[in-house]
Amino acid sequence: MARRIMVQGTTSNAGKSFLCAALCRIFRQDGWSVAPFKSQNMALNSFITEEGLEMGRAQVMQAEAAGIPPSVRMNPILLKPMSDVGSQVIVNGVPRGNMPAREYFAYKKQLIPDILEAYGSLAEEHDIIVIEGAGSPAEINLKADDIVNMGLAKLVDAPVLLCGDIDRGGVFASLYGTAALLDPEERSLLRGFVINKFRGDAEILRPGLSMLEDLTHIPTVGVVPMIDVDLDDEDSLSSRLDRRETVGLIDIAVIRLPKLSNFTDFNPLERLPEVSLRYVSSPRELKTPDLIILPGTKNTLADLRWLRQCGLESAIRKYADRGGAVVGICGGYQMLGESISDPDGVEGGGTLAGLGLLPGHTVFRGEKTRTRVEGQFHCLDGLFAGMDGVSFGGYEIHMGETTPTGGSSAVSCGTLRSLDGIEKEDGMICGNVWGSYVHGIFDRGTCASALVNCLRRAKGLEDRSAVLDWADYQERQYDILADAVRGALDMERIYQIMDREDTI
Repeated sequence: MARRIMVQGTTSNAGKSFLCAALCRIFRQDGWSVAPFKSQNMALNSFITEEGLEMGRAQVMQAEAAGIPPSVRMNPILLKPMSDVGSQVIVNGVPRGNMPAREYFAYKKQLIPDILEAYGSLAEEHDIIVIEGAGSPAEINLKADDIVNMGLAKLVDAPVLLCGDIDRGGVFASLYGTAALLDPEERSLLRGFVINKFRGDAEILRPGLSMLEDLTHIPTVGVVPMIDVDLDDEDSLSSRLDRRETVGLIDIAVIRLPKLSNFTDFNPLERLPEVSLRYVSSPRELKTPDLIILPGTKNTLADLRWLRQCGLESAIRKYADRGGAVVGICGGYQMLGESISDPDGVEGGGTLAGLGLLPGHTVFRGEKTRTRVEGQFHCLDGLFAGMDGVSFGGYEIHMGETTPTGGSSAVSCGTLRSLDGIEKEDGMICGNVWGSYVHGIFDRGTCASALVNCLRRAKGLEDRSAVLDWADYQERQYDILADAVRGALDMERIYQIMDREDTI
């Protein structure tokens, strides 16, 4: 059976995902076969595996760090919030329906066999499993039914490192308070503290670390500095959504929808040297970009209403009417059409008029499309002519299908081939507006570069955008992360913790 180590946090966004990714890369560098695991993830950033199954992107990132293909077993339960009080529940990569929070809390213990089967199969194939918790283990109102923090640690007998975010302040109180709220069996699994996101001289912390150990009898196994690394973030808490950069040569504005999903689609564009990429929530913030992107969303109808109420719909339509470039991905593509209908009540039912920038109509049905695809742009002219013939890859994950309305002059913007060899047309283009269902469409450097060169031409500039090898760039980022974390953690102690050779 594989050795295991679990990273829990005193709060959400304490840095658990990145610490787990770092440990995956470190163990891989040390010659071990390692896999990540998170029993339950709540996120709107998701991914489709080669088998057409859906999982959270945090475990995809960690699998990349470990040098192995992503598997849905690494994240057997994914919750995708549909509203403030309910989520779509995805088990082993397949939706099981939408549930209000209270209904899911009563149901989730039935999923323990699925969790243990997924974990057990990974443990049979790998030397080490790096397990990520969620939120905090000290949510005492939820502990009795926990399946992702100490509840999971007890199920698989995993030693736990507790991570606290010092950048928020109050790290000693949060570490001590969390430990104090654990019961004796849980505390026996807590083998070390990690202080994360520290700025400055770690020696300043020594008196506090000594006092913390005296109070809890648990050592601090590392003080991890704030690391300048560019990897996929957890969705709603990502700091990149709040950046207010100086506008660059090519200014791209992404609409920050309330149920924004898969914003990682645009990270490759953000890395091109001449591009500034901003997330905007109001007409005032929009200004006059070179491109507006309507991204994916977990609730197209609700976010379309929000777009209308806040004034961004009118601003986007006026921008497009003046010849401005607009791109819609997945839910954003659906919004660009003439109408969206929900006869089966997938998102609450009803019909809404779209922005009317593409002559298409979307109908929601209960079946979710989940597939990886390869594609090539075709029939592109005008503003996006420079992308004609460019190949791309990615995945589809959506409810609903979009078809051209009668007499439409618009054409599809790409030909797709799924892994099972089926070909179909994707998306729609009409002048300066195009939309696609493909997530990850810009991950190939040639595709991102071709889009930016189209925007350069629209400004009267020559083609010059560099081609970024996104996969190679990410590999370098994983190594930067691993080097910084290895230097900050007592890795000898961590190996002892996994081998149960440490003493407290």
